[in-house]
This record gives sequence, structure tokens and C-alpha cells, in this order.
Amino acid sequence: MTKVLVVDDDFMVAKLHSRCVSAMDGFTVVGVAHSGAEALRAAEQLRPDLVLLDVYLPDMDGIGVLRELRAAEEREAATGTARHTVDVLFITAARDAEIIRAAMRAGALHYLIKPFNQAALQDQLRHVASMRTRFDQLAELGEARQEDVDHFFGTRPPGSRELPKGLAAHTAELVERTLREHPAGLSATECAEGGSLSRVSARRYLEFFADTGRAEVTLRYGGTGRPERRYRWIG
Repeated sequence: MTKVLVVDDDFMVAKLHSRCVSAMDGFTVVGVAHSGAEALRAAEQLRPDLVLLDVYLPDMDGIGVLRELRAAEEREAATGTARHTVDVLFITAARDAEIIRAAMRAGALHYLIKPFNQAALQDQLRHVASMRTRFDQLAELGEARQEDVDHFFGTRPPGSRELPKGLAAHTAELVERTLREHPAGLSATECAEGGSLSRVSARRYLEFFADTGRAEVTLRYGGTGRPERRYRWIG
């Protein structure tokens, strides 16, 4: 079970995020914080596996919170204490490129910009679950292959079919199954409806399949505006 700490200064937003997490199998909300200081205390006491973290907090910004979490991990390692590591997913309205870069350099797992729909957050939660499972498997083996490293760092060699960072295996399987069930092809909107996903999310997976040669893209022209992109599974 993945333990989640939700951090947002807006009480209602924190409640909405908590509900979304609680609706996912394998995840449980262990605490909610509304400031940076509360978040750090809760992280120390509750030992969550994942923190959903806002940038804009009343006492310090989320980047500072993440840096403090990483510093605490290093102090534990230096004293020989059983080291606890936590993943951080930013959920924020902050769009500034430097803030996003700072979040990445501080060790954020991903960064979601508000507003977004529930499906986008659930995709990221599935990605977290997939990564944790893979790390556990590697821990048993004791060593990693290059493709494992590429998976964790979100990079792929040319022609690789490994999912890039931000895409989850569970959702990819869902989109693949939806495509297979419609051999004549689907639009992103139709795929989203068939798989109960957002259109934006479905489009990302469809384009990934197209880029890796597993889906064929055709254009349907009609009326005014852009032609509709349709995807057909070719395996």
C-alpha cells in the first residue's frame, strides 16, 4: 500500500486530491498538511511514500519543502539510521519555467499544472505504483540493466518501446486494449470515451504507440478546421 501525504494551502483542494487518491487501489492518504512546516512535521511522523506537494504555501515554497525532505534523508543516511525515501509529485498552478526546473533539480518525480482532470492525477499515481514495483523487483536482483535505468530516468534510446516518464503501464495497456477492440480505428476522443480517460491523456498514449510503430495514423477530412487524427492498432 502506497502511503500518501497531501500538501496544499487550500483546504478544499486538499480534500479533492485526497478523495482522488483514496479512490485508487493500492493508495491511502495518511495525512494532509496546509503549510510547509506542517508538511515537514507530517513527513517525519507519518513516513509517507509519496507527497503531493503545492509550490505556493503560506510559510515557504514547495521547492524548499522538497529540499528539506532530501536533506533529512541525507542526515539519516549519514548517521546510519534506516533511510526513508519519499517521492514527490508537484501539483500546482505555478507555470514559471525556472520553478519547474528547480523542482526537477530538487528531485521531483513529476509536475502537474493546475487545473487538470482527475484522470491526469490518476495516471501519475499509476506511474508511481509501477516505478515502486519495478524498484522492488530490482532490489531483489541487486542490479539494473540499462533499459531499467532508461525507464526510471524517463529516457529511451531511438526506436525503444519503453514507456517514457509520465506514462503508466496500466493506462498503456488500457489504451492498447481499446484500440484492439476497434480494428477500424478510433479518434482520441473515441478512445478516451472507451477507456474512461481524458482526451488529452488518451492522445498522449496514442501518439506514443504511433511513434513506436504500433499504431497507424490516418487523417479524416470533413467540414472546416483541422482534419481528425484516427489511430489503428497494427502491433
